[in-house]
Amino acid sequence: MSLRSRRTVYYLALVVATTVLFTLVYNTGMAIWEGRPQPLYRSLEVVVQSFTTTGYGEDAPWRSPQMNLLAITMQLTGIGLILTAVDVFAVPWLRGALTPSAPASVLGMQDHVIICEHTPRTDAFITELDARDQPYVLVEADEERAGELHEAGYRVVHGDPESTDDLQAAGIGSARVVVADAADDTNASIVLSARDARPNVRVITLVEEAALARYHRAAGADEVLSPRQLLGSSLARQVPTTVTTDVAEGVTVGDDFELVEVTVAANSDLHGRTFREARLRDRFGVNVIGAWFDGDFRTPVEMGDELAARTRLLVAGESAQVEALQEATASTVRRFAPQRIVVAGYGDSGRAAADALSGSGAELTVLDVEDDDRVDVVGDARDPDVLESVGIADASALILTVADDTTAIFATLIARELNPDLYIVVRANEEDDVQKLYRAGGDYVQSLATVSGRMLASTVFEDEEVLAYDKQVNVVRLPAGDLVGSTLVDEAVRTRTGGTVVAVVREGETITDFEPGRFTFEAGDEVVVAGTDEAVTEFERTFGI
Repeated sequence: MSLRSRRTVYYLALVVATTVLFTLVYNTGMAIWEGRPQPLYRSLEVVVQSFTTTGYGEDAPWRSPQMNLLAITMQLTGIGLILTAVDVFAVPWLRGALTPSAPASVLGMQDHVIICEHTPRTDAFITELDARDQPYVLVEADEERAGELHEAGYRVVHGDPESTDDLQAAGIGSARVVVADAADDTNASIVLSARDARPNVRVITLVEEAALARYHRAAGADEVLSPRQLLGSSLARQVPTTVTTDVAEGVTVGDDFELVEVTVAANSDLHGRTFREARLRDRFGVNVIGAWFDGDFRTPVEMGDELAARTRLLVAGESAQVEALQEATASTVRRFAPQRIVVAGYGDSGRAAADALSGSGAELTVLDVEDDDRVDVVGDARDPDVLESVGIADASALILTVADDTTAIFATLIARELNPDLYIVVRANEEDDVQKLYRAGGDYVQSLATVSGRMLASTVFEDEEVLAYDKQVNVVRLPAGDLVGSTLVDEAVRTRTGGTVVAVVREGETITDFEPGRFTFEAGDEVVVAGTDEAVTEFERTFGI
């Protein structure tokens, strides 16, 4: 029985019991205190008159104080029951009438994506779907949450994603793919239900604990994605060690062409110069796609922008050119390794980060709220005493992969206060918290939602190949679309979208050296686009990908 039904039953029982009680008391009082015995139905009528505030008053006035007090009590009880009825019946009815409710089924939808359920990770994926005009429907079990999503403009149905009937109502018979992004055990159940509803439907699941991926496959999932593990390894690569001396692992575009992130360190050759003074193009032959200033990505950069410490550059060039840039900025590449690294949060991401750093030669300390064989200190990363106990004051780097972003933000603030020179790498669970973490003092922040969205988009769409799931920029290979017959200058691609075309793939050959004003795109060409997720999405929307 639902909560509303239980409240209705309880209220009606209260009304009946109160009415019977007052009828018996009133009937007895009229006989004893007033000396006017009467039938029980007459007393019932007076009680109902009092409760409904009608008050015909055929028995009034009463001579005894006891009966007058009883009459007042009945009148007040009646008002109380009326007010209670408003809360039990009227308020829920008005709330239901005024609050938009999500539909229970979809009609006429073909080749759509079914997403079970809504999470911050699927938001990034939905942005990609909208950019491609790809129809989708969310299946949300919580009625109130489904209504909120419906009101916010999402295409959503209220239903249990573990129910075959509700998946049928979501149009699984004509769906392109089913994406399950709930709890790990729920995802396995969703896979089984999807297979029951339509045996040949493609099913993709996201798993939080990598060890459980095999059970998703056993249930029938076609692909199982583990973004947490991938992101943990990626965060570890941002930390300089004696083994990993490069700033970041580059993205290989062609046989001898890379996209690389380079960090400007204090006292380096580039530190303190403007882009005009640095002359990166003239000196090294690299193209500067953009740069991060305090976590804010700008493209194109202004020639007067200063290369402050910890500014990150996104550059494209041949391998030899990139190596020349790195050699000219030796401290920027961080060839001097930190000796102590703290990993706070030992879930899948933290475990992957620790595994990636295990052979680095650095002293690794693991902090988590729960004890484990590989956990060195048990405690809360928000506690300054705990951070001091893991040696944060002497550490060179901190990797934060804690459960929620609020904890990560506060831990970042404390760690930065305890060690101003600490290099802080953070996993953000939600994309909206990335800038907060940068402002709190993080040096490198990557969003789990962003990585998950990229992985889903690349898995679902066969014409989109994401070349870098775990970078701060998105690098994808896409069809040329409406660029066919035009040049980059004709279409003002960078100005209109914020994305940069760094290479063209024509008949299997990757072309990286082309003149933007003269190179004309042909049918069948593919482009490699680099930029923020928003820029790539805008590129897809603008050029009809």
